[in-house]
Amino acid sequence: MTTVALTKDNFEATITGNDIVLVDFWASWCGPCRAFAPTFEAASEKHPDIVFAKVDTEAEQEIAAAFNIRSIPTLMLFREKVILFAEAGALPPPALEQVITQARSIDMDAVRKEIAEQGAQPDQTGPAA
Repeated sequence: MTTVALTKDNFEATITGNDIVLVDFWASWCGPCRAFAPTFEAASEKHPDIVFAKVDTEAEQEIAAAFNIRSIPTLMLFREKVILFAEAGALPPPALEQVITQARSIDMDAVRKEIAEQGAQPDQTGPAA
């Protein structure tokens, strides 16, 4: 499967409309980004059930800012709209495969429950009532 170019027009629909989306934040001038591209492309061929997407941080500065991208390449894996992995730096093929394998094995019901519980807890950083 070829990679999808994400823009502000299709980002939300891509993330919400697919089970697993692996996003590569990159720029054309970035040497490590260009070096990582074949690894990312090869993984996309190996995993046709996952959407492999790229965000050109130069063209899509709003998206990069929204996700606080400070260095590139940065990989971010979404599963069922939840970010399960976010890390700067190019991964070697075995490490990328490990990220994918771990993402597939996570119990998303447990993740959603944990998120809900965290949201229900009172703010611990504010002044005591």
